[in-house]
Amino acid sequence: MSGAGENWLSDGLDDVAGVDSGLWVPGVDYMAGWSEAREVADRLNRALLGAGFELSAVRAVASTDDDGRGVVRLAGGLSAVDRLARLLEVRADGDGDAP
Repeated sequence: MSGAGENWLSDGLDDVAGVDSGLWVPGVDYMAGWSEAREVADRLNRALLGAGFELSAVRAVASTDDDGRGVVRLAGGLSAVDRLARLLEVRADGDGDAP
């Protein structure tokens, strides 16, 4: 389905280089921040898949802030995000030594 080095989690939903803020500051390296955020978002998306979530229901999306720092946003439907919150609450209540 995907080749080596290909980003198989990408479906065009990422906010490339701060596009959603509408503010571009000359000289700010938005791509570096977005690239770092993309790696973390991909890791979280793989974890969500491993926990049984569909990425069409909830997913991590790479973005940047106005200063070019990477940001990862969680986007999803209410039921999927509620399910994720419950899983995290159970984890927090059952084992405070989460990594």
